[in-house]
Amino acid sequence: FQGGDTCEYLLSSGRFLGEKVWQPHSCMMHKYKNSEAKNCLIDKHIVFIGDSRIRQLFYSFIKLINPQVKEEGNKHGNIPFEDKSSSIKVDFLWYPEVNGSMRQRIKSWTEGSVAKPHIIVVGAATWSIKIHNGSNEALAQYKINITSIAPLLEKLAKSSDVYWVLQDPVYEDMLSESRKMITNEKIDAYNEAAVRILNSSSRNSKAKVKVFSVSKLIAQETIMNSADGLHLPESSRDTNAMILMNVYCNKIMKPIDGSCCQPQPPLTLIQKMAFCFFTLSIIGYLIMSLIHRNNYRKNKSCTDLESGEEKKPSISTPNVSTLEMLLHSFCKLGLIMTYFYLCDRANLFMKENKFYTHSSFFIPIVYILVLGVFYTENTKETKVLNREQTDEWKGWMQLVILIYHISGASTFLPVYMHIRVLVAAYLFQTGYGHFSYFWIKGDFGVYRVCQVLFRLNFLVVVLCIVMDRPYQFYYFVPLVTVWFMIIYATLAIWPQIVQKKANGNCLWHFGLLLKLICLLTCIYFLSYSQGTFEKIFSFWPLSKCFELNGNVYEWWFRWKLDRYVVFHGMLFAFIYLALQKRQMISEGKGDPLFSNRVSNVLLFISVVSFLTYSIWASSCKNKTECNELHPSVSVVQILAFILIRNIPGYVRSVYSSFFAWFGKISLELFICQYHIWLAADTKGILVLIPGYPMFNVLVSTFIFVCVAHEISQITNDLAQIVVPKDNSTLLKRLLCIGGFFSGLHLFATIQDQSRH
Repeated sequence: FQGGDTCEYLLSSGRFLGEKVWQPHSCMMHKYKNSEAKNCLIDKHIVFIGDSRIRQLFYSFIKLINPQVKEEGNKHGNIPFEDKSSSIKVDFLWYPEVNGSMRQRIKSWTEGSVAKPHIIVVGAATWSIKIHNGSNEALAQYKINITSIAPLLEKLAKSSDVYWVLQDPVYEDMLSESRKMITNEKIDAYNEAAVRILNSSSRNSKAKVKVFSVSKLIAQETIMNSADGLHLPESSRDTNAMILMNVYCNKIMKPIDGSCCQPQPPLTLIQKMAFCFFTLSIIGYLIMSLIHRNNYRKNKSCTDLESGEEKKPSISTPNVSTLEMLLHSFCKLGLIMTYFYLCDRANLFMKENKFYTHSSFFIPIVYILVLGVFYTENTKETKVLNREQTDEWKGWMQLVILIYHISGASTFLPVYMHIRVLVAAYLFQTGYGHFSYFWIKGDFGVYRVCQVLFRLNFLVVVLCIVMDRPYQFYYFVPLVTVWFMIIYATLAIWPQIVQKKANGNCLWHFGLLLKLICLLTCIYFLSYSQGTFEKIFSFWPLSKCFELNGNVYEWWFRWKLDRYVVFHGMLFAFIYLALQKRQMISEGKGDPLFSNRVSNVLLFISVVSFLTYSIWASSCKNKTECNELHPSVSVVQILAFILIRNIPGYVRSVYSSFFAWFGKISLELFICQYHIWLAADTKGILVLIPGYPMFNVLVSTFIFVCVAHEISQITNDLAQIVVPKDNSTLLKRLLCIGGFFSGLHLFATIQDQSRH
């Protein structure tokens, strides 16, 4: 860590990812839309001063404000631009040489009577080389002129952003005869003189003219695509304009995926309180450990030499061990949350943009599939969707989703559509698993509900506090939480129909089907009534949980995208358990699920259905249209996979322990990736080891997986303490939790008021 300003990195260093994507060193560059550019530059005056290369940059810059602008007008004259809707004024001033005329123009802005531009972009040299035929006298005069201009620029830099654009290299083989004297050797000499003089001037002044040298690096890679060997191709100058926009606007707009030039956000009141809590937990645990160790030494067991028996100390009590476990868990959690904060909130580690290539997605997929097959073991039971199998399913899906996120594969529509099926499959398992539990066990007690809600939400609630993010930001957890409550409400409301009751009277099966039909009707109605849906979730306190950026549209979109799949999971569980009860399927080890003929037919239909869906998803042309069909058709590939995985007896009797291990911590992996594997809230990639992309991924992945596993253990330990089985104790804990969230809401309100 060099401790440097990311603005300096943005202006001076970087590399190309592929052909056209520029990656600044150590930080992420935001791609500004027209509306964002206008909001940033409202009531601003920007001036570009220089030659034809600066004019190119001027046009690329104003196209970020208004893409309809055409490159017209006098090439060797001043060009004005104004966006009246946002009161933005951008001028190009034709001063192809650094001379007295340019000095006079700059000097006029330093005088008190003239309004100063907010941004000044200056640069020139090639005309001096061309007119004076590359003479040494011209270079000497250039140095004298810059020396006289530098103090004026420093004076302007106190109140405005001033950028000196270094000269880009040329492609000498393509230059016309009249430009042959413009060589890269001469350009380097002029650039060296400008940098030396400007740096010397800045040492004597608090303000600093920013040297825009990154354009040189970009030109070195792209100048061979130039039309005349002198001027940059359009894609390169657009990149320069976007860099300029990031340098000025990131600190104003604070885009999530624009970490360059962004200051570290100040700690909020709630974050400070969380820091104090974890610090006290660590201190408390250390004190308890010291006390425990001293007591252990005093009462250390020793052997009675006469009887040969060991005398055992009698010091620990259940209360002490519970408190110690609580402090130990919060101590570990505090250290982990510090790592989270340092990775994605402090400007300590570097961040980079994602860049998708087919190899970056498919090669890791093949690699983990080979690993998964290598670790094959026999299952303890051979039922359909047994525990080992569902853990395995969650595990490989989670690994594929992680690779999808880090590779930026969402830009490739066929991959996106298949990943949508994996997310739907998670929700399918939610419907299947919770329905099966309530149907078989008939346990609708508060303890079960609180256990599930705690395990699902604990990590997200902590991250909302530490990382200052809304609950809806971690969209998957609100999704599975709401669906769990819907499943619970559907089965718990009168009449409560469970398997034991239905076995006594078949009519209860029809009663349950009627409940499921009512649920489907409600889902269908809400999916086509956005207004009703938004009204329901806009009521306080639901609005506090489901609002993102001031509205619940994002929540409605996420819910609607997989609205039927949980119902499909519940229906599948009901049909499967009914068939199992009537012994219409065979689940013995090595036995096919049905008779050979039926199994073969179902297997053939499943394979065809699976491939048909993949072909359809791969031929998708429009994400919006495919998303509209996805809720209804995703179940086809999910059911096809279940049947392919379970009909053959041998396949059902084995599982991958490698995938199952990851499946047990799949929720933690999904949530933790936001901040300690990816970066900038999933928009970029965390860089712990710059310059070595593969090694960086290995190290960050190892830490990420270890942290997710540790958080899973902490959650399980705390669930036993926070959610006890005794109803009276549980009620007290619920009152405490209610008080905690009330206090959190109060502090959040105070925090919001102080921000406004």
